[in-house]
Amino acid sequence: MHFSVIIPVYNRPGEVEELLQSLAGQGYNSFEVIIVEDGSTVPCSDIVNKFASELKINYYFKENTGPGLTRNYGAERAKGEYLIFFDSDCIIPNNYFTRVEEELAAEYVDFFGGPDATHPSFTNVQKAIGYSMTSFFTTGGIRGGRVKLERFTPRSFNMGINAEVFHSVGGFSNMRFGEDVDLSLRLFEKGFTSRLFPKAFVYHKRRTDFRKFFKQVFNSGMARINLSKNHKGSLKMVHLLPSGFVLVMSAAILLSWAFPIILTLPLLYTFAIMFDSLLKGNSLTVAILSIVAAWVQLYGYGLGFIYATWLWVVHGKSPNGAFTKNFYR
Repeated sequence: MHFSVIIPVYNRPGEVEELLQSLAGQGYNSFEVIIVEDGSTVPCSDIVNKFASELKINYYFKENTGPGLTRNYGAERAKGEYLIFFDSDCIIPNNYFTRVEEELAAEYVDFFGGPDATHPSFTNVQKAIGYSMTSFFTTGGIRGGRVKLERFTPRSFNMGINAEVFHSVGGFSNMRFGEDVDLSLRLFEKGFTSRLFPKAFVYHKRRTDFRKFFKQVFNSGMARINLSKNHKGSLKMVHLLPSGFVLVMSAAILLSWAFPIILTLPLLYTFAIMFDSLLKGNSLTVAILSIVAAWVQLYGYGLGFIYATWLWVVHGKSPNGAFTKNFYR
C-alpha cells in the first residue's frame, strides 16, 4: 500500500525539519512526501534538500492561497493510493504507517484520522493546550473520537483519505477556517465512511501561546456558522455548548457581586479542570495552565460563534473569519 504525505507550509522551516526527521525515522518506507510552500517569505527548501537522500520527497512553491487549496495543489501531484495530510507542527511516531496499514487491512474505509498526543519535549503551554483540546471538560472528547457525541470527523493535522474519493468531491474548499470539517461533511453527504484509527496518533504542537490559541479557536467558532449554512443539519447541540458556557459563566461572574454563592459554579469548573489534568499525568504547572487553556478555548470558540451568528442573523453577512492575515501564526 502506497501513501502520499501532503504538508502545507508557511514560514515554518524549523517545524518542517522536526517533522521530516520523524518521517525519516519511520519503520515503513512505502510513502512519498510532498511539501507545498504556500507563498512563504521564509522558505524551507534548504531543509527539504537535507532529507532528499532519506525520503522520497518533492518540494513545490506557490502563491499564498491558504491551507485547503495548498493541500489540493499537493494532492494533484500525488501518486499514492491514500493521501495523508499532516500539519507542519506535527511529529510522527515511527510506527504510524504500520498502524494505518493494519487498520486498512482489517477493514477498508474511505477516510480516517487519528488522535493527537503531547510529546515530552513540548512546552508547558503546548501541553496545557493539548490537554484542553482533547479533554472531556472542553470538547466532550469528540476531537479525539473518544466519546461518541457525533460521527468521527478527521482533522487535517492527521487525516487520511482514499485518493479517488478525495478527487471525486473536489478536495478541500477555499474556506480559510473549518475546511477540513467541510470536506468531511461533503464526504458524509456522498455516502463515504470514516473511522478513527486510535493507535495512529501524532504529536501535535498546536499554538505556542494563549493569544494565538484564542485566535485559532475564535475562528473555529465563526467557521461553525458557515458550516451549518453549507451543510443543513450539521449543527449539533454539542457545538452550542461553548456559547452557552460563555453566557452562563459571564452571568455567574457578574451576579456573584450581589450573590457570592454563584461564584461556586466557575470555581467548581476551574478545579475540575485542574484535577483532571493532574489525573492525566500532567505536572502541577501544566494543570494550572490547563485552567487558562480551557477558559481561553471555550471563550474563544463561544465568542466566535456568537459574533458569527450576529453577523449572519442581524447584518446578513457571511462570517468568513477574523484574524485572516495571521492565519498560520
